[in-house]
Amino acid sequence: MPDEPMPHPVYAVAGPTASGKSAAALPLARLLDAEVISVDSALVYRGMDIGTAKPSVAERAEVPHHLIDIRDPAQLYSAADFARDALALIASLHARGKAALLVGGTMLYFKALFEGLDDMPAADHAIRAALDAEAAQRGWPALHAELAAVDPETAGRLPPGDSQRIQRALEVYRATGRPISSFHANARRAPPVVPRLFISLEPQDRAWLHERIAQRFDAMLAAGFVDEVRALRARGDLTPDLPSMRSVGYRQAWELLDAQKAAGGPFPIAELRQRGIAATRQLAKRQLTWLRSMPQRRVVACDGPGALDEVLALARAAL
Repeated sequence: MPDEPMPHPVYAVAGPTASGKSAAALPLARLLDAEVISVDSALVYRGMDIGTAKPSVAERAEVPHHLIDIRDPAQLYSAADFARDALALIASLHARGKAALLVGGTMLYFKALFEGLDDMPAADHAIRAALDAEAAQRGWPALHAELAAVDPETAGRLPPGDSQRIQRALEVYRATGRPISSFHANARRAPPVVPRLFISLEPQDRAWLHERIAQRFDAMLAAGFVDEVRALRARGDLTPDLPSMRSVGYRQAWELLDAQKAAGGPFPIAELRQRGIAATRQLAKRQLTWLRSMPQRRVVACDGPGALDEVLALARAAL
């Protein structure tokens, strides 16, 4: 990775869900004379507003936000798509004399910009459908054993129940005849973005983050999240295996709406709350693990009383 930053400033704020990234984004953007580039794999989808805690119309009017509402939920949007779009936006902002402020929690997207991506094949939906059918018959542990036979390196890193990554690894192998680990080993990297400042909002007390996650999920439920998912299902062209509907919260709501349809009776809102909060906590844990592997980050304790002041002070020092 180059040691020198890009000639025009790029700043970044990352953190787990509910860590306060959006609250920091507006004052930070004003200070930096920047526009926000969303680094979030769910905010790209139109019609998914409540369950993604999407910035409000007023917030987006105050500071322009990019890469929000750019795809229909039936469409795919990959890390490679994000890297292409973000690089084009950074160039466009710099041409207008604006700084770029990357804000979000999709760590693979940050990786795509900061390190480049492996030159792997795109998704093959026919192979994925076949793997889903096999998993329904044989179970994911059996497919994990199959993966171990053709790509022991990748299988050794994945638990037998990690269906998403097992599926992707077998999909790549069946499409190319090469283990996915060979693409990692022989990656062709795109030129990375080197941010002038990369702030990571991380809690000192995990219980603080858990409480924030619960409060956010309760607010989503009160705002009509279940009705939002019902409306998406009613379109008729969305399925639970689409990346949009596999987003945390949406997946759990879809599963429970299926269960309600089969069993009848009232919607189990308490069970959705329990499942949704648990899944969001797991997401936050994965996000923190990713962040700890990024040595260039400057950590700010998001549960500290002066978190925003510290973020702004770091930004002023980087100007």
